[in-house]
Amino acid sequence: MPLFLGIDSGGTKTACVLGDEHVILGRGVSGGSNVVRVGEAQAKQALAEAVRESCRAAGRSPREIVRTVMGSAGAARAEVRKFLEQTLAELVAGEIRVVGDMVAARHAAFGDGSGVVVISGTGSIAYGKNEQGETARAGGWGWAISDEGSGPWIGRIAVAAIFHAQERGQVSALESAVLHAWQLADTEQLVRAANATPPPDFGSLLPEVVAAAAAGDSSAQDVVARAGRELAQLARTVATRLFPESDSARVAMAGGVFGHAPLVRDAFCHALLEGLPRIVILSALAEPVLGALDLARQSPS
Repeated sequence: MPLFLGIDSGGTKTACVLGDEHVILGRGVSGGSNVVRVGEAQAKQALAEAVRESCRAAGRSPREIVRTVMGSAGAARAEVRKFLEQTLAELVAGEIRVVGDMVAARHAAFGDGSGVVVISGTGSIAYGKNEQGETARAGGWGWAISDEGSGPWIGRIAVAAIFHAQERGQVSALESAVLHAWQLADTEQLVRAANATPPPDFGSLLPEVVAAAAAGDSSAQDVVARAGRELAQLARTVATRLFPESDSARVAMAGGVFGHAPLVRDAFCHALLEGLPRIVILSALAEPVLGALDLARQSPS
């Protein structure tokens, strides 16, 4: 039986699945391989580790693979796509196709059917397709000008909330949690760390924000609710554009924020249903790597 490979290339994690026409044979996981965020050297290393791990788990060789599909942010940029294609060609045999991460995620949720997927992880984006095959996207333009509701965005807004509370003469529970997470002594050090070049890993603060919100901290709860509203707005933008005659489109979620922060997921669902009460939100999170594998199994068009 021919072998197929699906890869989900993220900013913090690379997932790889090897399968034949019917079943999954092996999985591999490594660090981030989004070349825009981690650079070429780390991306190459992470991809090699994930591919080899999935093949070892299956007891098969990368040279047996007949088709590979990778979903990666930034794939629309020709130089990014070319780099990834060349890197994969050094690792595996067969045909290679690099698509946007949102394409793989949407396919994981809906296959060839219609629907909108919202991804929240290292970045954020909404992407959909309707029955006529028309597509649309919202967000995903990079951390400096976009990525609302993503892990780094949540961490950055949470740090800002600490100082807003301080200006009002209040002390947020977020303050001690963030200082501890970044091993800082006080807010003066926090100011310097938050404004450092290159920027710190704001996404690492997501667990602290969610824990503080769950414990009842109002500042953290506001951040979580705002993240949900921002992600819901991405979904509404795409859904109303692709399904103008109906508010009952299907919406799926994908990405580490939705996976590890149920409070953000709940806030997103609440905000989306407020504006589009007939929207159908899939409860199971989409796995982009499985969408990539299924695309690899399909004959190229």
